[in-house]
Amino acid sequence: MSLDPYKLRLDFPILSETIPNGKPLVYLDNGATSQKPMSVIQATNDYYAKENANIHRGVYYLSQHATELFERTRIKTSHFFQAQCAKAIIFTRGTTDSINLVAQTYGRVNVSEGDEIVLSVQEHHSNLVPWQMLAREKKAFLKFIPIKEDTTYDLSKLNEIITKRTKIVAISQMSNVTGTVHDLSKIIDRVRQVGAKILVDGAQAACHMPIHLVDMDVDFYAFSAHKMLGPTGVGVLFGKEEILEAMPPWLGGGDMIESVELESSTYAALPAKLEAGTPNIAGVIGFSHALDYLQKVGMKNIKEHERMLTEYALERFHRIGGLTLYGTDDLEKRGGVVSFTLDGIHPHDVGSILDEEGVAIRVGHHCCQPLMKQLQIPGTCRASFYFYNTKEDIDALIQSIEKVKSIFGRVVRK
Repeated sequence: MSLDPYKLRLDFPILSETIPNGKPLVYLDNGATSQKPMSVIQATNDYYAKENANIHRGVYYLSQHATELFERTRIKTSHFFQAQCAKAIIFTRGTTDSINLVAQTYGRVNVSEGDEIVLSVQEHHSNLVPWQMLAREKKAFLKFIPIKEDTTYDLSKLNEIITKRTKIVAISQMSNVTGTVHDLSKIIDRVRQVGAKILVDGAQAACHMPIHLVDMDVDFYAFSAHKMLGPTGVGVLFGKEEILEAMPPWLGGGDMIESVELESSTYAALPAKLEAGTPNIAGVIGFSHALDYLQKVGMKNIKEHERMLTEYALERFHRIGGLTLYGTDDLEKRGGVVSFTLDGIHPHDVGSILDEEGVAIRVGHHCCQPLMKQLQIPGTCRASFYFYNTKEDIDALIQSIEKVKSIFGRVVRK
């Protein structure tokens, strides 16, 4: 079944808003965060208004009810992503937190001097800096999978990059800059051949397409709730149960212990061992309702709708003179993200003028400075779509870009 974005938009209060100058909001920054439907907003409000209590500790009704809602989300997340089991779902503060958890637990124990950590040249800083820190601490080596001109991974020398010295491969499934969706099967096969582990940064992919974690056969998968209709401050780390069991805790404190003596402690079973302290209870409960919403809309429907929008956007963009697009034209390898530059116009200037028209996009290096250096540009303008976007949103974007060109054309002529 196809989805109806016009009907679904009615569930998102902010999409009916106008910016201060009276222009209607055209929200095209979903790569940074998605908007929230009323069901998610209401669920988080209801928790604080009617259900607020700490979890896992209280014997009274409110605490037990909040615990049930929290743990129900864990089970729902496991089913939604077809994970190994609910215990393999660890709640964190976000994708960044999830990746740091793996680097500081699994990485610290298993990476030694002279070992290799493999990344790609287009990783988000969240999947780059933690590994730089670990490599520096352990005197390990960082190696990088290059990209082709169309920004897909260049796997021609994969066997030379991933070797028997490789301990961890940490790589994104979908680029937050270009929208390129990578087929990870060859990388995963090579990881298995050398006995390494693989972490997939799914921050962009998890919200736009069906993800079957068991079928993917990855060791770790990280993503954020706020990019898939949920509240901010909630992330998920999936890990194979046997690997998580062997990992030491990262943070010490309440709820992650079994017993505590003055000079030693024993740790709780999964998932509590890796979830120290009071979590974002309201956020996790809100995420449960986000998953319900996405389940109702259908991830396959979302993928197809965004593909239609991307095809329409690329067709319109190719007609604009002086505009450079980044990423592949192969829609089978691209998600709902379009990055571009305009000749002689800084991305920040483009973003500022578009804002005056009510069009919200992201400009800059998108936390991917090494990729920008390789592309030899200071940054890009990025429009990123979700299922509530329409062709009219893209038309508004195109019209605003034409206004940018008109304004700077007048400036040049003067």
